[in-house]
Amino acid sequence: MKKILLILLVISLFSCNKDDEDDSSSGMDYKQEMRDFIIGISEYAKNTNSAFVIIPQNGIEIVTNDGEQNGTPNSAYLNAIDGHGQEDLFYGYDDDDQLTPSEANTYLREYLDISKNAGNTILVTDYCSTLSKMDDSYSKNVAAQYVSFAADERELNNIPNYPNPIHLENEDVIDLLSEAKNFLYLINPENFTTKSDFINAITATNYDLLIMDLFFHDDTEFTAAEIDQLKNKANGGKRLVVSYMSIGEAEDYRYYWQDSWEANKPSWMDAENPEWPGNYKVKYWKQEWQDVIFGNNESYLKKILDANFDGVYLDIIEAFEYYE
Repeated sequence: MKKILLILLVISLFSCNKDDEDDSSSGMDYKQEMRDFIIGISEYAKNTNSAFVIIPQNGIEIVTNDGEQNGTPNSAYLNAIDGHGQEDLFYGYDDDDQLTPSEANTYLREYLDISKNAGNTILVTDYCSTLSKMDDSYSKNVAAQYVSFAADERELNNIPNYPNPIHLENEDVIDLLSEAKNFLYLINPENFTTKSDFINAITATNYDLLIMDLFFHDDTEFTAAEIDQLKNKANGGKRLVVSYMSIGEAEDYRYYWQDSWEANKPSWMDAENPEWPGNYKVKYWKQEWQDVIFGNNESYLKKILDANFDGVYLDIIEAFEYYE
């Protein structure tokens, strides 16, 4: 009997180890798992608000089935999203305020144009602070038919003073992402003492699109009334307001974080990102993590929808590279 129990125990341990191994096995299609995740987010959000926009940032390779520039476009994914965000396209790839190498620029643009040709809006964030380089960034993006923002701070914590007036400023009422001619990417409100300070600073501008965080300081959420205020341009026009949300890493400063996770990590949580302390890689295909992000009344996306944002800006899409 003892021998039989020992055999059963060994089989059980082997099965558990095999399950863990399967989570990170090379047989999993990590790109497709990310596509499916984003498609699920899109379906959930658009079922609530059909005009809600879905914008993944970076990880552009998943626009094709095989991840290659000459691969067949993945129509299900491209139809589920409304735009693509891309950092460092013309400036900032190797270092801030430095021109992105032509090889990297060409590589990214081949993928971005697949999405653009499918009808999606391309939003480029270049990191440059020299005025001539900011001008060059805007010029290059116009030529490529991309909407762009020249961020003079990598922390995305300010409203740049240049250019003034802002690039392609207009008095339009922006109802669709495709109508936006410029945008402001400001997800770190550390320089603003109060919500009122933040709201007043934004409503004094004429950006067509604002990408911001659902939360102000200390996990204080912006309300639907406050988001409605932020949709007003100074010149009487209207802008879209989109919320940032990381889906490829868990952040220990978010409302969903549980202190017990540090000692007893959930099955979906992986290593801490050494470049961003407090951010943890996640097995994004796991249902438990996806439940944190969308699909129920306690989810991150539901909070964003309830706050009356016009869309969501999804980050750490390139998490598939970590597992590949």
